[in-house]
Amino acid sequence: MAKVLIRDVDDRTLVRLKQRAARNKRSLQSELLAIVERAAAVGVVESRAVAARIRRKLSGREHSDSTSLVAEDRRR
Repeated sequence: MAKVLIRDVDDRTLVRLKQRAARNKRSLQSELLAIVERAAAVGVVESRAVAARIRRKLSGREHSDSTSLVAEDRRR
């Protein structure tokens, strides 16, 4: 197996990654590997095709303004 080193990771980013790993009950290394594997598994062409299918499926429908929904939720 190959080894990869990432330099100059922002401290805040590292903290968030460690928190994410803890939430998923994984080590930081395992969490990073899972993130990289997911990113490598999805190609740009495939992602665009999925996005196009979603746009077609939702076209012609009326959509509510999410800003008002978020504001309403925050007021609760």
